[in-house]
Amino acid sequence: MKKIDPNILKETIYIGTIAFLFNVVMQSVFLIIGKWDITILLGGLLGFIASVGNFFLMGLSVQSAVNKDEKDAKTTMKLSQSLRLLLLFVIAVIGYVVPVFNIIAVIIPYIFPRLAIALTPLLRKK
Repeated sequence: MKKIDPNILKETIYIGTIAFLFNVVMQSVFLIIGKWDITILLGGLLGFIASVGNFFLMGLSVQSAVNKDEKDAKTTMKLSQSLRLLLLFVIAVIGYVVPVFNIIAVIIPYIFPRLAIALTPLLRKK
């Protein structure tokens, strides 16, 4: 197994931190509107793990694709994207089927990494 690039770990920790903060905000909103229960907490946790895990797996795919020729790199990235999307779908289905998870709380954290990336220029001034 190849060594994980330190930049992938650094960026995953950054994404995880921001996603965690957004998850706290989401939990707070559910609490404020009176809809919070344990299924919201567990759903948020499942969605958080899925979204940050998806980002980490994407980083590993990019690390793997960098050392390949262009055609193999494209194939690697397309396969990675398809499998990661399938994984997110399966996790959403689990969140819907298993009654200990709130499906809305599972799906909302899927956008948190994208929000963290969008906020990067504001949060990381050089």
